[in-house]
Amino acid sequence: MLGIECGATHTVALHEDDGQVVRAEFGPANLRLLDDAQLAKRLRQIAKQFPKPVAVAIGMAGTCTQADKKRLYRSASIAWPRATIHATNDLETALAADTWCKPASRVLVLSGTGSCCFGQTPDGTTAKLGGWGHVLGDKGSGYEIGLRALKACVFYLDRDDVWSALGQRLLCRLQLNSPDQLIDWIAQAEKAEVAGLAREVFAAWAKRDKIAADILAAAANTLAEDACACAKKLVGKTGSVRFLLAGSVLLKQPKFAAKLAKAIRARRPGSQVATLKNESCTGALNIACRLAKRPPANPSATVEANRSTIPVPGLAQLGQAQTEQRHPRSMQLDRMPLGQAIDLFLDEDSQLPVAIAREKTKIVRVIGWVRDAFQNGGRLFYSGAGTSGRLGVLDASECPPTFRADPRQVQGIIAGGQPALYRSIEGAEDDPEAGAEAVRFRGVGQKDVFIGIAASGRTPFVWGGIWEANRRGAKTVLLCFNPTLKIPSKNRPNVLIKPDLGPELLTGSTRLKSGTATKLILNMITTLAMAKSGKVIGNLMIDLDPSNTKLRDRAVRIVCQLTNASHAEASHALERTCWNVKKAAARLAKP
Repeated sequence: MLGIECGATHTVALHEDDGQVVRAEFGPANLRLLDDAQLAKRLRQIAKQFPKPVAVAIGMAGTCTQADKKRLYRSASIAWPRATIHATNDLETALAADTWCKPASRVLVLSGTGSCCFGQTPDGTTAKLGGWGHVLGDKGSGYEIGLRALKACVFYLDRDDVWSALGQRLLCRLQLNSPDQLIDWIAQAEKAEVAGLAREVFAAWAKRDKIAADILAAAANTLAEDACACAKKLVGKTGSVRFLLAGSVLLKQPKFAAKLAKAIRARRPGSQVATLKNESCTGALNIACRLAKRPPANPSATVEANRSTIPVPGLAQLGQAQTEQRHPRSMQLDRMPLGQAIDLFLDEDSQLPVAIAREKTKIVRVIGWVRDAFQNGGRLFYSGAGTSGRLGVLDASECPPTFRADPRQVQGIIAGGQPALYRSIEGAEDDPEAGAEAVRFRGVGQKDVFIGIAASGRTPFVWGGIWEANRRGAKTVLLCFNPTLKIPSKNRPNVLIKPDLGPELLTGSTRLKSGTATKLILNMITTLAMAKSGKVIGNLMIDLDPSNTKLRDRAVRIVCQLTNASHAEASHALERTCWNVKKAAARLAKP
């Protein structure tokens, strides 16, 4: 039997055979956001791993109408032509995950990024409130909580001329410097980004912030009203109902879930209110078991399937990496005098150039590839997670102002996307398919160079990128600091740069020596590739983009040094050429 739950963040499939349940994850799927070809492709990916179930139950986000269910059923029937199939939405599958086995009318109260209430009686009658999306609905959701927090903070700023403590939290999370910057941010923010602000509201609530408390009290009351209205549609004013709380907001915030449960019981005394303990895909598998007339599956027997066919170095290699070993010189770091500790840090960093120099031949080869790519319309891509990803993005972001390079010429890819630049994104680095997908969506091709950065050498996200870049014919490189790393034979980068830096002074903290060495090597690659591509004369940046006062002053001095012109002559020439150093210098060089 096969149960599948498809949502906005990912798809989970549970396959039961002879008592063993195998769990696998795939990419996100929302019926409203997929055309027929894309829907078929999503289901084929699952069918490739689980090809011959006797029964399939699939609940997909965005499946609202009977026409939607028929469309999903048709596509699933093609993927599994011999199976009995039940196609529905992800709300029905969530209800079916309830561990309480007695027949009962149930109402699912869902609050995650979005929100919805969905009820079902034992005979299959259903009722629904919400599910209209964040523009028209999503009351009491993470999105609405985040948006209300923003509105409340700017309201009190306007009224009282004071920026609240909650507002300070929100700016810190978004890495913004002033409330004015919220205008541009909210205009471009994705639904999930706004919903992510709910975490700060809950954190402020825990510190007894009044604004946060008011927002969450309103959210709990709204959800309770909708839940009870759904129950009334289902069984009337007095019928017995079991309410099930689900979604990331309610599952990850038990204090808020308890507040909601209290509000529901106050409106509908005697009601059962429970948190959905099993993940929603368990309900899909339970429905599949009913289709096949088999007993419900046992979730405790679940094992993880291999999430990807992309070859990745085994986890055992992480523990063997030098970056994970304890450094004998820093065993007493917590008790070491500060002056002595600083000397130790400086001494360790002074050894980096020697270790990097041993890899010089490989680095030279890579720089040559990047130079050729730049000269032939190709691009350079960095890919990494955590510190490694941030350093790649940093080096890429410095190329446009330094060399007047097209922002697409050097690109950084970080596991977890933009939010991972300033906070940890759980599990992002463990997904090789996401690394491969990022390469596909960036359009990496034969003219390009792809450099994966992983201090330990085994980050799955990076290996997924190498796999896809290899498949597309790009030149591939792995930069790591694990000299004993064993490379998968079916997923080898063209060049492996692996300086032996020894253990970190703080065990496993690769933002230290590994991070410094990464920055040094990336600096060499882009600077020298740009220099050999005509972006430098001598040691002068003749293609810098003078976008501020400091850089304009530098541009004037560069033109003076290139042409022996006076400061006034250089300034005038730059103004006439829209601050293009090359053109200004050429203009002054004319007789």
